[in-house]
Amino acid sequence: MKPIRFIILCIATLNVLNGCAQKSTNTNNNMKMEIFEAAKNNDLEKLQDLLNKGIEIDVRDSEQRTALMWATYENNVEAAKLLIKAGANVNAQDNRLESPVLHSGALGYLEILKACLATGKVDHMILNRYGGTALIPACERGHTEVVQELLKIDDYPIDHINNLTWTALMEAIVLGNGGETHTHIVQLLVNAGCNVNIPDKDGISPLQHAKKSGYKEIKAILEKAGAN
Repeated sequence: MKPIRFIILCIATLNVLNGCAQKSTNTNNNMKMEIFEAAKNNDLEKLQDLLNKGIEIDVRDSEQRTALMWATYENNVEAAKLLIKAGANVNAQDNRLESPVLHSGALGYLEILKACLATGKVDHMILNRYGGTALIPACERGHTEVVQELLKIDDYPIDHINNLTWTALMEAIVLGNGGETHTHIVQLLVNAGCNVNIPDKDGISPLQHAKKSGYKEIKAILEKAGAN
C-alpha cells in the first residue's frame, strides 16, 4: 500500500472511531439526564428500563446528586425503593452534604429512611453540613417516628455533638417548642440512654435550657433521669 493511501486510511479510521466515541458519550449523557428525570418524576417504568440498559446506578449530576438522591428530595417512595433494591448507594452525599438517609431523616420521609436502613449498609457517621447525624434534625423538627426508628439501631451515635455543640437532646430542647411532641422526643431519648448532662459551648446544660424556657414537663423528665 502506498504511503499516501495508508495515511488516508488511518485518518478515515480515526474519524470513524471519534464519531463512535462521540455518539457513545452523547448516549451516556442522555441516559444520565433520563435517570434523574425518572427518579424526580417517580417514573418506575423508565427507571427500570434504564437499569436494564446498564446505566450506572450512582451516576452524578452537576451537583453530585444521584438518582436516589433525586427520588429522596421529591419523597418518591416507589422510585427510591426500586433504586435501593437495585443497589443504589444509600450513603452518597451531594454538594450540600445531603444523603438519602440524612435528608429523609431531617424531612420526616419515614418510608425512604426505613428502606435505606433495611439495607444494613447505612453509615450513621455520615454527617450533614452542620456536622450532625440524621437524628439531630429529626428531634428538632418533631419527627417522632423517625426518631423512634433511629433509636432502634444498636450503637446509634445518640450523643453525637454537631458543629453548634448540640446533641439531639439539646436540639430538641433549644429549637423545639416544649410542646407534647418535643416532650415525647425528649422522653424517647432519655429512655434510649442519652447523656442528659452534655452542655453546649457556653457550658449550659439541657436542664438549664429547659428551666430557662419554662418547659416544666421536660425539666421533670431530665431531673428524673439525673440531670444537673
